Amino acid sequence: MSDLFISLAITDYLNAASFFDWFVNNASYLFVFIFMVIESSFIPFPSEVVVPPAAYLAVQKGDMNLLVIVLVATAGALCGALINYVLSLLIGRPIVYAFADSRLGHACLIDRAKVQKAERYFDSHGAISTFIGRLIPAVRQLISIPAGIARMNIWTFCLYTSLGALVWNCILAFLGWWLAQHVSLSGLYEAVEKYNSYLTIGGLCLLVFCVAYICYNAFKGKKTV
Repeated sequence: MSDLFISLAITDYLNAASFFDWFVNNASYLFVFIFMVIESSFIPFPSEVVVPPAAYLAVQKGDMNLLVIVLVATAGALCGALINYVLSLLIGRPIVYAFADSRLGHACLIDRAKVQKAERYFDSHGAISTFIGRLIPAVRQLISIPAGIARMNIWTFCLYTSLGALVWNCILAFLGWWLAQHVSLSGLYEAVEKYNSYLTIGGLCLLVFCVAYICYNAFKGKKTV
């Protein structure tokens, strides 16, 4: 099994359809956890090819439990996010401060005081960003990086990362449950791809809304007394 896992990690990763077929035939709580760790770390990997088929199989075969799948996937997402958090804290933060102390950083109007101020701001207001970021495609993995660089309180980070991942995994599990009622196993991959595009569009709309809201609050005129 270990040789098969290594082979899949190297080759089938490049082919989502092949991986999907393999996962359907080998789905387990352990693999849900492992691949969700990978998905939330610095390695790009789609959670959409893990949780929905696992949920589908839980309904169709009864070998796994939907609630346990969601909890295991959330635990894996948190572990992967912590990898990014720690790496950003240990590696990314020194790089940012080195840049702030350099002549180039000063030329870009960035200094240590401004970086420290940004850290304090993210520590105070970054919780909701961490939560929402877990719901947005291509941002889920990245949101842990500024949290680590800003030394966001790790317990706050874990709480909001877990909540965001829990919501996302519930959505994916519901998709798998719904598809189990309407789609045959042979058409599952195409159906997941189809509805994943809808989830991606929804996530991007959420991102646009959040950016617009932030820009509105940043640039709106201050009220005069």
